[in-house]
Amino acid sequence: MLEIDDIRVGYDRSPVLHGVTVAVPKDGVAAVLGHNGAGKSTLLRAAMGLLKTAKGTVRLDGEDITRLAPHQRVARGMAYVPQGQQAFPHLTTAENLQLVADGRADGKEAIAEALDLFPALRDLSGRRAGLLSGGQRQQLAIARALITRPRLLLLDEPTEGIQPSVVAEIEETILGLTRRGGLSVLLVEQHVGFAMRAAQRYYVLEAGRVTSSGEGGAEAEQTVRAALSV
Repeated sequence: MLEIDDIRVGYDRSPVLHGVTVAVPKDGVAAVLGHNGAGKSTLLRAAMGLLKTAKGTVRLDGEDITRLAPHQRVARGMAYVPQGQQAFPHLTTAENLQLVADGRADGKEAIAEALDLFPALRDLSGRRAGLLSGGQRQQLAIARALITRPRLLLLDEPTEGIQPSVVAEIEETILGLTRRGGLSVLLVEQHVGFAMRAAQRYYVLEAGRVTSSGEGGAEAEQTVRAALSV
C-alpha cells in the first residue's frame, strides 16, 4: 500500500533520515521502532507530506505521491494521528468528531462507526476534549482520523503515556481494523509487544537509518528487543 524508497529528509540543513526504505503491506501493518531521536516521527511526517524529501520517492498504492501536498494525500486515502493525543481542547468530544464529518455525505454513519469502535466516547460526547484523560483523547484522535475512511492510517506512538486498560482497547481496535481488510497501518510504537503482535513487517531505526528489519509476529519480538538494546 505504501512504499517509501531511499528517502532523505531533514530540518533546514540538518539531515535526519539517511536513505530510509520502508514498505507497508496492503491490509496489513508495518511497525517502525527505535529510541527517541531515531527519526520515527520524521518518517511519518515525510510520508504525510508535512516535510519535503530531499531524495527518494513515496508511493501510495503504486502512485508516486512524493510531491503531493498533505491535503492531496488525505484525498487519496491517507490519515495521520500525530503523537500527543491531539484534539481541539475547547470543543466537546461530539464537536471534535463532527468537525471532521462536516461536508461528508456519510458523515453521520462514519461518526456512528467510530463510536462503535470506541464506545467509551459515547458517554463523553458532551465533555470538552481538554478535560479528557490522555487515553480518552487518544481514542478521540484515532476516531477522528477513521471518520475520513482512510485506506492508510499513520499512527505515531498511539499507546504512549496511556493507562494499560486503554492501551489494550486501542491495540484490539487497531488489530480488528486491519483484520477486516481495507486498511493498512504504518505504526510508530515503543511498545515492542504490541508492535510485534500487530505488524507483518518491522523496521528498527537508529540515527535516521534502518538497522534491522524483517517479518513481524511474536517470534520476532526478541530479535527486535536485541536490535533496540544495541
